[in-house]
Amino acid sequence: MAKSVLMPLPPGFEEIEALAVVDILRRASVEVTVAGTVDGPVEGRSGIKVLPDRLLDGVTSEPFDMIVLPGGSPGYKNLIKDDRVTGLLHDFEDNGKYIAAICAAPTVLKAAGLTSGRTVTCHPSVAGDFGKGSGTKYSEDRVVVDGRMITSQGPGTAIEFAYALVEALVSKEAVAKVNMGVMAKV
Repeated sequence: MAKSVLMPLPPGFEEIEALAVVDILRRASVEVTVAGTVDGPVEGRSGIKVLPDRLLDGVTSEPFDMIVLPGGSPGYKNLIKDDRVTGLLHDFEDNGKYIAAICAAPTVLKAAGLTSGRTVTCHPSVAGDFGKGSGTKYSEDRVVVDGRMITSQGPGTAIEFAYALVEALVSKEAVAKVNMGVMAKV
């Protein structure tokens, strides 16, 4: 049975982080559902409009193996304010499923109370959110895997991040197979 991933897509999402990750996951035969947090096409931070597969309201009770949050501003702020996303994050955490976030989106995980005692990375512009007193260890690594939580720094790390997701859900062999076509430096 193929693994499945849910990607909530808010207005202001970072296009590279969302679309590169969806592309790599689908190349690895992972079923990805892009779920808009709003109806209709969702406009990214650079003005690119994407038509999600479904609305987030229609997938909240479906079983997924992983949730992936793209960053981008104001996208990550829209995710923080969305109670549906917070509820999903807690559901994934409570059920031992994978949670992944890139760029500024790890702050969504922090806002949901999920990063305490964990190591994360994020875009340097929001790294201060994980300073002393946060209960979270910040890493400058491009991609950090801490158990079932996977975080990454930004658009320039999107392919590495996507490969970490494929490795977690499928295998290292699947990463190698996908990379034969993509030819990223790994």
